[in-house]
Amino acid sequence: MISALELRHINENGLLPRPCTCSVTPRGSLLIKMFEPASGRVERFVSGVLASDLTSSRAISNLISELRIEMAARKNALSVSATVND
Repeated sequence: MISALELRHINENGLLPRPCTCSVTPRGSLLIKMFEPASGRVERFVSGVLASDLTSSRAISNLISELRIEMAARKNALSVSATVND
């Protein structure tokens, strides 16, 4: 298993340029907070991802990809909503 420190480093760097924090709970699940760059508010909070499931670079890469896709979809949805409301 990858150490908590390595896992944190990989996830936080993998989500750049979006600021985020990643920590591992005593029960072995990840807590990932992604922040809105301009305001610093928590834009996405992910919990319950088991660190024990992230045993390969592919598994970690898939997690990071999923988070990036979710954030892009959220950004697009907000853009469409703002356009419709104008």
